[in-house]
Amino acid sequence: MVSGLINANPVIYEKKERRARTAPSAPHDEYAVEPIDQQEIFDHIRDIKDPEHPYSLEELKVITEEAVEVDDQQNYVRVTFTPTVEHCSMATIIGLCLRVKLMRSLPSRYKVDIRVAPGSHATETAVNKQLNDKERVAAALENPNLLDMVDECLAPSYD
Repeated sequence: MVSGLINANPVIYEKKERRARTAPSAPHDEYAVEPIDQQEIFDHIRDIKDPEHPYSLEELKVITEEAVEVDDQQNYVRVTFTPTVEHCSMATIIGLCLRVKLMRSLPSRYKVDIRVAPGSHATETAVNKQLNDKERVAAALENPNLLDMVDECLAPSYD
């Protein structure tokens, strides 16, 4: 994907087993608002590919289910991710991928907050500011090269 790897030998972790989603037991109302939980958010983002490696963010432990917070009543989702190295120049791309995937997957009523785990990145404050500024995100998504990179990371893999 990218030449001159920042972390040439990342640790690869085993993926968690996918759990079956349980359907509501009540008669289905097609207009009812279905609650969204931590597992559903994690399922949306777990297979995003790292911009540098052919591994998913889950396999690199950049994201974990425990790092996903959902307040369905307040329509709020926070994803905290941990770059594999403290000086990862791909942190903003990873965060942008997370944001775009959730923008495309969740109802528009949700406010999505993407954060770098505290103490995990050298420029944590700047990365968090970029990832949660609507104008900066919109400008990034107008850049065809960045959008291609994001789309590549979000493309389904068939492994």
